[in-house]
Amino acid sequence: MWNHNTLCGVELSRNKEPSEGEDLTSWKVSKPLELHESDEPVKVLHNHSMLNSENTDNHHHVGSQSNLSVLFYQLGRDSSIECLLHCSRFDYGVIASLNQGFRSLIRSGELYRVRRKMGIVEHCIYFSCILLKWEAFDPIRCRWMNLPTITSADVCFMCTSKQLLAVGTELLVFGKEINSPVIFKYSILTNTWSSGMNMRTPRFSFASASLGEIAILAGGCDLCGNILSSVELYNSESGSWLNLPSMNKSRKFCTGVFMDGNFYVIGGIGEGNSKRLTCGEVYDPKTRTWHVIPDMFPRRRAWSNETQAGADAPPLIAVVKNELFAADHTRMEVQKYVKEKNVWVTLGRLPEQALSVNGWGLAFKGCGDRLILIAGTSSLNGGIVEINSWIPGDGPPRWNLLGSKPFGSFVYNCAVMEC
Repeated sequence: MWNHNTLCGVELSRNKEPSEGEDLTSWKVSKPLELHESDEPVKVLHNHSMLNSENTDNHHHVGSQSNLSVLFYQLGRDSSIECLLHCSRFDYGVIASLNQGFRSLIRSGELYRVRRKMGIVEHCIYFSCILLKWEAFDPIRCRWMNLPTITSADVCFMCTSKQLLAVGTELLVFGKEINSPVIFKYSILTNTWSSGMNMRTPRFSFASASLGEIAILAGGCDLCGNILSSVELYNSESGSWLNLPSMNKSRKFCTGVFMDGNFYVIGGIGEGNSKRLTCGEVYDPKTRTWHVIPDMFPRRRAWSNETQAGADAPPLIAVVKNELFAADHTRMEVQKYVKEKNVWVTLGRLPEQALSVNGWGLAFKGCGDRLILIAGTSSLNGGIVEINSWIPGDGPPRWNLLGSKPFGSFVYNCAVMEC
């Protein structure tokens, strides 16, 4: 019943013209998600539905499908919403073109909140190889999508380094304009960019990671170049920032991940020391405390001099199924962290064609049950970016090419969205 009505909705949307500028509508329809039937989504959305109780489907006839409250007019509103939960989120842009009711529901974010509560997750990879231009890639369908261009940024923002963070249904780009730091926010609900709320302590070159609708940002340096130990939490639902307890050590050019529900910060450069920090730190949200983990930094080729550490990219680490992996660009190897022994073991090779400059220009991310490596390759016709994936298991890495595109050969920043 649910799958039939879901497919009917998607098929109807094929006959609708997409809204101008909504690139999501270019995505084709795939098999709906398979979920266990449950009354939970109906209960969760009961209050939302009651707001529209005066305009229920019983008050409409077949010809009034464009009404704000009408979804699948043969069904009640809550049943219609449960049908949409069986759709891939990549079809939501198409479904939004059906009528104002669908568009209003999808843009409200309610579907994503229910999906999060039910544990329904799909992944999308966002990255940039061209200034002020970001691409999206669906790793399941292996399809690309162009994001709108940020038009309100100044020249300083365009030319300086930027960091990317995906949290909830938002993509945050952290950068600097002529007079101040700035955050631009892309929403998958509206397919638009807007200005985000600034952090309590503006910072650059920080560690960050997200878990659902929240993200933690740690360390980095301030506008004067001072290296920070302070930490902030961002809530994408409220758009608010909250100060968390500071780390034990100040550090910049470090990397952050969530693992086993805790937030880890690894590597970086400390205050008054150009050498790479080899320790990591872990923050327990339950106890609100930080603990130092000695020698947690993934082993690499010995530095030729102290300046090498400063020129090298932050640790390329990623988490898959609560296991920590690292990409060693110096040896072109993949390593795995053994938590019980606090050691790294080598698993195998990275794709040989991956190019980088001391690790810069590579992206190494966890994406569901797989590791993703995004790197540029050189060709006679210019740079080509390739997306490779590997599902960790027994045996050495066997990388599969998911997609490639003429899009430059240097990955400036990358983030994976889970929603």
